[in-house]
Amino acid sequence: MRFVIVTGMSGGGKSTALRMLEDVGFYCVDNLPVPLIEKFVELIAMPNSEVGKVALGLDVRADQPFEDAQKVLEKLKENGYSFEILFMEASDQVLLKRYKETRRMHPLSPDGRVEDGILKERKILQDIRSKADYVIDTSKLLTRELKEEIDRIFVKNEEYNSLMITILSFGFKHGIPADADLVFDVRFLPNPFYIDELKYKTGNDKEVQDYVMSFPEAETFIDKLCDMLSFLIPNYVKEGKYQLVIGIGCTGGKHRSVTLANRLYSRLKNKGNYGLKIAHRDVGQGI
Repeated sequence: MRFVIVTGMSGGGKSTALRMLEDVGFYCVDNLPVPLIEKFVELIAMPNSEVGKVALGLDVRADQPFEDAQKVLEKLKENGYSFEILFMEASDQVLLKRYKETRRMHPLSPDGRVEDGILKERKILQDIRSKADYVIDTSKLLTRELKEEIDRIFVKNEEYNSLMITILSFGFKHGIPADADLVFDVRFLPNPFYIDELKYKTGNDKEVQDYVMSFPEAETFIDKLCDMLSFLIPNYVKEGKYQLVIGIGCTGGKHRSVTLANRLYSRLKNKGNYGLKIAHRDVGQGI
């Protein structure tokens, strides 16, 4: 039997993850009272049980200490029951925004500030987060991308690490992305903007891609960048980093940066056990 504990920050996507696990064949139970957890596990683990995959949602609630749930998990492990822990995460800013949009009260601060509840919850969950087998940060994940991560871990059973890489094209004239970890300037390449038939196209169009990549320096840049990332990524994983934003910028963020971001995405796709997505921040900006 595959048994998964789904926990994490309130507003981090736990309920969504449980629904997705249910869609791929898991028997899912959420908000089970702590005193019933051990009995529940004993029942589903019986030899004649027809349940092969189970996901149990655990969250912080004001009416019972989370430490009690952790003690039950430790006891289950001592009694020979194996389980995996999926921890759903998001940044404080994103969690606060989600609470404001839904107008919900935080379970640890029903009559106070949401920020205070988030801070309390982080302290309570820091131990189980450190023991989690999988940490998924949903701060910048689309629902589709979260589903891909769930499928990758629990359907395809691929080797997992928690690093999510975003390749982000941008234009320097619109500002450097505040969340970029690595920034690369590709303004050394000739600018398609000054060619009439390419001016109103973007790096998503083949004509612009062919022009930009016709210069040997473009391919050399990608080769050297991939070589550096092949060294950096495993070390980021070892350090426990779970978000890496690689910014590639040109003047306006429409031609060269988009082309090279697309090329880098193609080179990195399916090359490692990390999540990978691409975004073009300024491709829709006016000329």
